[in-house]
Amino acid sequence: MFVPDQYRDPESSWPVELVAGNPLALLISAGPPAGAPFATSVPIIMDPACGEVTDLAGITLLGHMNRANPHWRAIGPGTPAIAVFSGPNAYVSPTVYELDPAAPTWNFTSVHVHGTLHPIDSPEESLEVVRSTVRAFEGRFGGGWDMTSSVDYFRKILPGVGAYRVKVTKVDSMFKLSQEQEPEVRDRVRRYFAGSDFGRRREVAALMAQLDEFAHPVDSRRCPVS
Repeated sequence: MFVPDQYRDPESSWPVELVAGNPLALLISAGPPAGAPFATSVPIIMDPACGEVTDLAGITLLGHMNRANPHWRAIGPGTPAIAVFSGPNAYVSPTVYELDPAAPTWNFTSVHVHGTLHPIDSPEESLEVVRSTVRAFEGRFGGGWDMTSSVDYFRKILPGVGAYRVKVTKVDSMFKLSQEQEPEVRDRVRRYFAGSDFGRRREVAALMAQLDEFAHPVDSRRCPVS
């Protein structure tokens, strides 16, 4: 991914938070010779065995897909892959700038994780990937559902589940949040998004505010990303 210097993440925890908060990734790997690449939307989590993650580089990710998917049959030990995680994004109309001339653009956040795919053959390890995924998502997005009574059901459908690990080798991240604009114009964009009825715009506004705090901290002891 081409990332101009001004749009690089301010510090390593930003991509970690984006991946954790937007876990439905586009997983891309090579297809048949002379054929198009495979691309599948899949839920991907950070391996709980990694402990508290502050940097994605070198960690392991866990995912699963339907074994009936032709993509699964193309995965072998060490298959190169990219997982694309997309975060908050929003269109920026020139009307917000209050400038003329001006050009429209799109503010967005994205993390491209490069790595190697490793299929998991063990049924018990595959089951643990499913269980770990449930724990991660229920803890962050769900209502605290107790999966205990459904584990036997998980075992029944497990033959159709293709679980895998992604060994991360490289991470590219881009946080395009109007850094190219003058401070007063950038603030107009942030305030416009913050007052929107659309959740994605408000999320972009919150990130813009965090970025401003990172660049101009009121208290240097504070961390801009919780």
